[in-house]
Amino acid sequence: MAVNFANARPLAVAIPLGLLLAASSAAGASHTPAATPLNDLGAGLYLGQFEGGLYENGANVPPSDHNAAGITHAAAITLLSSSGTPMAGGKIVMVSIGMSNTTQEFCSSASGPPCDSFTFMGLAGADPNVNHTSLIIVNGAAGGQAASTWDSPTDSNYDRVRDTRLTPAGVTEQQVQVAWVKVANAGPTLPLPSASSDAYSLETSTGNIARALKLRYPNLQAVFLSSRIYAGYATTSLNPEPYAYESGLAMKWLVQAQVNQMRGAPIDPRAGNLDYDGGIAPWIGWGPYFWADGLIPRSDGLTWAATDFAADGTHPATNGRAKAGSMLHSFFTTSPFTTCWFRLDTDADGISDVCEAGDEDGDGYDDGDETHVGTDPLLPCGGISAWPADFFAGGIPDSTNRITIGDLTSFLAPVRHLNTSPLEPGYAVRWDIDPGPGLFTEHINITDLTSLIVVAPPMLGGERAFNGPPCL
Repeated sequence: MAVNFANARPLAVAIPLGLLLAASSAAGASHTPAATPLNDLGAGLYLGQFEGGLYENGANVPPSDHNAAGITHAAAITLLSSSGTPMAGGKIVMVSIGMSNTTQEFCSSASGPPCDSFTFMGLAGADPNVNHTSLIIVNGAAGGQAASTWDSPTDSNYDRVRDTRLTPAGVTEQQVQVAWVKVANAGPTLPLPSASSDAYSLETSTGNIARALKLRYPNLQAVFLSSRIYAGYATTSLNPEPYAYESGLAMKWLVQAQVNQMRGAPIDPRAGNLDYDGGIAPWIGWGPYFWADGLIPRSDGLTWAATDFAADGTHPATNGRAKAGSMLHSFFTTSPFTTCWFRLDTDADGISDVCEAGDEDGDGYDDGDETHVGTDPLLPCGGISAWPADFFAGGIPDSTNRITIGDLTSFLAPVRHLNTSPLEPGYAVRWDIDPGPGLFTEHINITDLTSLIVVAPPMLGGERAFNGPPCL
């Protein structure tokens, strides 16, 4: 049987799930607080002048125009032959680009096989809901490969990836369409707000990398960026705080530079030309954002304990690698920019089952909408995995699998879900039950609430969902 996850042979290492996001005890350890995580800082300012959020205006989701462009590029990801032409039976290739931390979180410390079971490739390789038929995942990252070793298409790293990763996996540079990029430069010395800060240098290097990637991989559609994990426990000058934190700002600025340029603004002098319409660069967006301030829980509960790191306090130990690997797996499984090529593709046509047109379980909800919300497109009934969604269970007779007033009011209290977007407080995709087209694809609004009243799915015998019969 063909192994489609290049170098992915996972090593089984058991890690209790509860340990991954829990703050573990670190007696005697100290760490250096740096700032509020960007995804929690919002419109607040770092050092009184640098806006938070992963995207513009303190938001953690792309602006509508950049989101639409990302969806367009995701839709262009398709089966390609070894020469890069569309072909039935072709492949979709995803690569990682970066340094030691990158390969440790993506596959293994040694870069090559086997991939540890708790890393991204290990998790993806063992997940039956991931595309194992038409998707090839290749780990290009390797130890010691700083941003400066990837910023030119003639850098030897690209030949190494071609010769030792792509070719053994039976694929070519022309089939690479997706890249996860996590880079840094060793030994930074100038923090913000210096105009010569290493954060600005990293922005420039990453812009060069985006263009180099497009030259080496001409069919590259999308690059997903991640910045460093926490470095407050660092015992060396390799890349301590505040440089790990400020690498997140470098990625934010690079993405914004592309957004601004595609809106007609001049080319950003630091980021350089990032025109995706002209084929200069791929579309660029955020992947998972890893930084949290040590043991201080982020809004989603993420923490970094001293025990998550190796002795140098910079490279992740097994627990730390597992955290990052899990976050990567979750991102690529659920992001609207990845779902339709990363998820299970039974017929190997390059389109995930959940994104193909139709309503496979006959419950009246499109498979794509169900995938977005998180319900099972193959299951018409059966609790929280199926429609209708019993958002507020218990307390009302016959409420199980039936929409009641408790479900309607759950949009407002005890947690307000109405009028929220992904990564905002109160947002939970289960409440986004009518994703729909346009600007509100990923926004919980009045349409979602009223759809429970007016929609009449077949599973309820043609009756509206509100106060309809239980789904038996």
